Amino acid sequence: MAASAVLSLPVTPPDYFNVVSSTLRIPSEPQVAIPVGLLACQRDPLLKELKTTIISCVRSQLPPASTNGAKKAKKSVITPELPPEPLLEVVLHDTVIFPEGGGQPTDTGVITTISDGQDWEVVQAKRHGAYAVHYIRVPDGNIDAAILAFSPGGSVVVFLGQKGWDNRYDHMTMHTSQHLLSALLETRLNLPTLSWSLTSYPSPSYVEIPRGMTRDEIMSIQDEANRLVFEGRRVRVEVQELDEGQEKAYEHPKLENGRAIGKALPNDYTGGVKRVVIIDGVDRNPCCGTHLPSIHNLQLFLLPHTETLSRSSTTSARLYFTAGPRLIAHLTSTHGLVTDTASTLSCGAPSVPERVSQVIDERKRAEKRVVDLESELAKTIASEQVREMKLAARSIYKKHIHRVDDATNPLGFLNAISVALTEAAAAAGTSYLFVLTSSPSAQTSTSTSVILVFGSDEKTVKEVGEHAKSKLGVKGGGKGQRWSGKFNGVWKQGREDIVIENILQNF
Repeated sequence: MAASAVLSLPVTPPDYFNVVSSTLRIPSEPQVAIPVGLLACQRDPLLKELKTTIISCVRSQLPPASTNGAKKAKKSVITPELPPEPLLEVVLHDTVIFPEGGGQPTDTGVITTISDGQDWEVVQAKRHGAYAVHYIRVPDGNIDAAILAFSPGGSVVVFLGQKGWDNRYDHMTMHTSQHLLSALLETRLNLPTLSWSLTSYPSPSYVEIPRGMTRDEIMSIQDEANRLVFEGRRVRVEVQELDEGQEKAYEHPKLENGRAIGKALPNDYTGGVKRVVIIDGVDRNPCCGTHLPSIHNLQLFLLPHTETLSRSSTTSARLYFTAGPRLIAHLTSTHGLVTDTASTLSCGAPSVPERVSQVIDERKRAEKRVVDLESELAKTIASEQVREMKLAARSIYKKHIHRVDDATNPLGFLNAISVALTEAAAAAGTSYLFVLTSSPSAQTSTSTSVILVFGSDEKTVKEVGEHAKSKLGVKGGGKGQRWSGKFNGVWKQGREDIVIENILQNF
């Protein structure tokens, strides 16, 4: 008989959520909304679906969109934009859709009204005071019919759906990882977390800490975190009644520079519940977010460097981290980049660093050869022009030279020509005025051509430059015997060249 295994669906342990206050109870009356802190999504973070009751429904009064170009206020939580269309604000007795809070973004999901079997998309959930408000899209714009469908007392099924669950699992993974990381940083290195950001998937999230970290410090924290992950430390939640007076009187710790560590409860929170998230033997931290029941699957990866931030009065650093689905995405993306690079360089993946170093060295040598050749060519061009100067026997030798050059820095070569010409002309004792121009081979209306004016008389050089600005729209300036600028658009030899020649004839 073949062996078989039955895998049970993951469930939240019964001791995950604990009410530690003898006087606190979760409202069971269907006409009473359960406050944020005691919601089903916070009692059982793995619950994806729930049958519940409608408490209230109103048309959403969204603030008008800004039309004066003012910048939006910076938010620490990535919140999806509410669509500019009719929305309902619905309060339920209970919900599995988490309203944003604790640095964790809102869930999205679906509500099915049992009376008509219609599905309604929840585009966002927010906490208003003590209660979770669901923002529901009205697809046909019929607000009156939608409000009737959400009549108070009616029954609904609220669920996350696959997309909503994937987002929730990602948020929980990163949020619980942040608690683990912050606890180890503070207890092992005395580095409190000043703030954190749960960035958009799949980017790494980060914690902000008072200083940068060495690679060895980062690796030691990562090793310790993953040792605890391997042990499978449990995560639990304790809730009790909130003593608002005691909470307001509590002073959050500060750094030497006066900056506060962490955040107090929001001023508009009226739920009366204090919620503490516990990682067994590691951390105990107030938080309203959703957290996994165990850290056993939170393999944590820390990017092996910190990003220094400089403010007016303080310097801090960001430490980036990733875990769960984001870690898989990071590894997949990184492997793809390495594999593609190896294919381009015609080598195996382990040889990529060495091969890249070789390519960089070869490029540096090639760039030096180009510079040397340009220098030789510039001297040759200068010699030819000096020969022409001597044969011309003019009081001042004037010349426009145009080149077609697709180099990334065409002005650099023009400068090399000007240096060689200036030295040769000075040795010949001849007065001169040159205009060098360069344009790319393929031009469009957004192309840039460069112009360099130089000569033996500073005043004349400046006047030629000013004429180029007025007649061709060249933007530039100069000092002494040199003036340079840029021309935007298509440079035609039968048009712009003639303008330059005419300018030179006036001097």
